[in-house]
Amino acid sequence: MCTCRVETAMASGQGTNARIVLQQCLSARLQVQPATEDTEAKYVEIGKGLVMYVCFLKGATADILDKMVKCALSAQLSETAEGKRVSILDLPGNILIIPQATLGGSLKGKRMQYHKNIDKEEGASLYADFVSLCRTALQETEGSREAGCSVQAGTYGNRQVFSCDTNGPYTHLLEF
Repeated sequence: MCTCRVETAMASGQGTNARIVLQQCLSARLQVQPATEDTEAKYVEIGKGLVMYVCFLKGATADILDKMVKCALSAQLSETAEGKRVSILDLPGNILIIPQATLGGSLKGKRMQYHKNIDKEEGASLYADFVSLCRTALQETEGSREAGCSVQAGTYGNRQVFSCDTNGPYTHLLEF
């Protein structure tokens, strides 16, 4: 269990209000708008960095966003050329944030149910604020700013095509 969850969930007396899955990557690409008859599909891409899948559950409020950002960006999951584990801010590296409502699902029988997920409008607002806080944190980090690192984000509420190259299945779940 992540200490972020223990502190947040116990302090509030509630269960899980949000989940983030973190995956280090060598590169990642996310389709944010499908092709139409008149336009080509649009994508966001990152080089070496971190992919964050984010899900907000019922009961989530803006009060947890700072803690989520701090935990996700300070977790030492990224690998330097020497093999040392550092945070994405210390690497420095890029970030791709993907809204992932399916992280709120639970299996009932043979079917997934999503009754714990937050209302779509509330989730979209929290997601936008989360992305904004990540961008601010990355820009305030001197090494990331100098290296031209960026935060890219998916579109909340849309199905999106995703591809990722990674140097190992080094994936972690944080709950808040």
